[in-house]
Amino acid sequence: MSRLHVITASASDVAAYFEAEPPSGLTTPEGDIKEGLTGLVIFEKDGRRLLRPVTWGFPRLTREMRERGEPPGRIGLVADLTNPMWEEMVVEPRYRCLIALTHFGNPDGTPGAKTRTWFSVKDQPIMSWAGFCRNLPDQGPVYGGMTMSANAAVMPTNDRMPVLLERAEWDQWFRGSVREVIGFQFRPPFAAERMIVEPTDDRWNSGKGPPEPQLALQ
Repeated sequence: MSRLHVITASASDVAAYFEAEPPSGLTTPEGDIKEGLTGLVIFEKDGRRLLRPVTWGFPRLTREMRERGEPPGRIGLVADLTNPMWEEMVVEPRYRCLIALTHFGNPDGTPGAKTRTWFSVKDQPIMSWAGFCRNLPDQGPVYGGMTMSANAAVMPTNDRMPVLLERAEWDQWFRGSVREVIGFQFRPPFAAERMIVEPTDDRWNSGKGPPEPQLALQ
């Protein structure tokens, strides 16, 4: 999947939807959320759900980057759970989180003229993306989202999509075994019929949001 998602719901609506406690004065990140920018995640601590602003993307510094004097890059997508970068977090429930989003975007069209196509779910005004978060000593709190094979609605623009969870699966995600975590990634994705697909004429780097945000919470 691409590295772009947005939240068009208010921070108070996100907190209410996930039954989570927000910090005082929390506002929804405006515009594009890309790696290195701030998104909203929900995690559990001492039996409470907490909503917090967190930077998207774990730092990654390869030997080649170090030799060239480059700063660390960001990895916000978790595709291979056996990668040493993720294997410790996968087995520890304390590192699991839900990523709040209303839409994710993929580039569509021909190279050099790609546009934005947005995806959301008809019966989920706010989607819950299975993620991992960790407070790093030199970076602060960061998060990444787990990906899976795309459904037929997303496949024309990308062969991967977020691992989206049903509300009834939140507790299992937060507290389940590593086998259950792996099961979420390799189960069938949400049905294509549940997806709202919104192609636009906006250029991929335009920064423009979805044309018709889902705002109503049921």
